[in-house]
Amino acid sequence: MTATPPRPDAAFDFPSHEERARWATLPPSTIIIDHLWDARRAPEAGPRLGLRFGEKMLAIEIDAPFHGDPPPEAAPGRCPKLWEHEVVELFLLGSRERYLELEFGPHGHYLALRLAGVRRLQADGMTLPYAASIENGRWSAEARVPLEWLPPDWSRFNAYAIDGDGAQRRYWARFPVPGARPDFHRLDCFGTFEGAAPISSRRKG
Repeated sequence: MTATPPRPDAAFDFPSHEERARWATLPPSTIIIDHLWDARRAPEAGPRLGLRFGEKMLAIEIDAPFHGDPPPEAAPGRCPKLWEHEVVELFLLGSRERYLELEFGPHGHYLALRLAGVRRLQADGMTLPYAASIENGRWSAEARVPLEWLPPDWSRFNAYAIDGDGAQRRYWARFPVPGARPDFHRLDCFGTFEGAAPISSRRKG
């Protein structure tokens, strides 16, 4: 991702107490990544993300096939440019193009970015509890994300995965992002997360 300065009109404010309280009541949900980025059906079962909301934290559980890609050279923990490796990603989008990008790898690496405008990085030094393990050709992980990291008015999302190397590199998407090349920052392609938005702002019908 090539970062540019944040939009001056889209500062990444913290969500209100009322928003966090509403998110904490959301039921557990599962996100299945079952397509490639260009809407082609994936040839195999893809990653699954389980989301559980608490009073202060969003717990994210990942179950995904392990493709054997080499780990980053960095020690497990926060890892810049994790998208260059085998990874599962979750983007949470709020109003005025404010969004949270979360990346998780099978070897214990993660990355959390806050953006204000497409690819306009505002913060990238956040750390969070994260653990991952590999067993029998699959990897699993759990992360705990503070609710205050979520963008105000959050109601849309997309989830992605990347694996392979060179010509064999594959890009997965929960909601396809068609175009000349994979672009995970196509905010117009994001889907609605049921129940995240306040009732007054949800579309009718």
